[in-house]
Amino acid sequence: MAARAYWRGQIRLALVSIPVEIFTATKSGATIAFNQIHEPTGKRIKYEKVVPGVGPVDPDEIVKGYEVEKGSYVLLEDDEIEAVKLESKKTLDLTQFVDHNEIDVLYYEKPYYVVPADDLAEEAFIVLREALRRTKKVALGQLALRGREYVVSLKPCGRGIVLETLRYADEVHKAQGYFRDISDAKPDEELLDLAETLIAKKTAAFDPSKFHDRYIEALQDLIERKRKGKTVQTDDAPSAPAKGMNVVDLMAALKRSIEKPGAGGSGDDSKPAKKAAAKPAAKKAPAKKAAPAKAAPARKRA
Repeated sequence: MAARAYWRGQIRLALVSIPVEIFTATKSGATIAFNQIHEPTGKRIKYEKVVPGVGPVDPDEIVKGYEVEKGSYVLLEDDEIEAVKLESKKTLDLTQFVDHNEIDVLYYEKPYYVVPADDLAEEAFIVLREALRRTKKVALGQLALRGREYVVSLKPCGRGIVLETLRYADEVHKAQGYFRDISDAKPDEELLDLAETLIAKKTAAFDPSKFHDRYIEALQDLIERKRKGKTVQTDDAPSAPAKGMNVVDLMAALKRSIEKPGAGGSGDDSKPAKKAAAKPAAKKAPAKKAAPAKAAPARKRA
């Protein structure tokens, strides 16, 4: 079954109009949904829409309202809201072009795929795509989606174009408020070299399929064990790391990180870690024979 277009309209560049369709580029991942349960009966708690002094109401009697003052609302019908005239509901007018690195990642919100609506629109669509690619520019415009108007960007993506909704300036917190107390001093060159070496060892091509939601998997495992009636041990939460680290500790930690087996980008360092742990144990064995009186306490500690 073909995907359903999220939006249909036209991209307009000066006097050129290109009929297009927009499709959502992402989908929701796996989630674990919990319900509120009345423990004595084991039944699910439900909620009803009620009016104070009236009680439960029929869904057909519910309309949208905007509060203009305390307890006073302006009521609006769906068709009245839909009738609001806004050109960007059907036309994306490209009003500006910027370098792709001028837009901070904080402003990007959600991506969509853009494709030509028919064969007649394909030629103009390809011209726009290749012009953006050759000039390394991002097109900007405004588009009405989901009951509001967004600033959007267009950039080439393979044979198509990707549209991304952008946040407005007042929707992004200023970074200075969070970063002002961080020192702008230059780090020690040796520490920086060690960090760069560690980064180089862990550098690999991005493969999103290698990442998965371990929290969801752990929850699923917990639910399955509870379903089978198994006892679940609740461990204490891991303690937070100590605040602050002196230069000596940081230097030693970086060196150990680089020397650690499996510090490369393979992602599978469990086997080398086991081999590294086995060698020290073999070296300590003669020491236990040399001091038999202390052998038993040593085994207890291990």
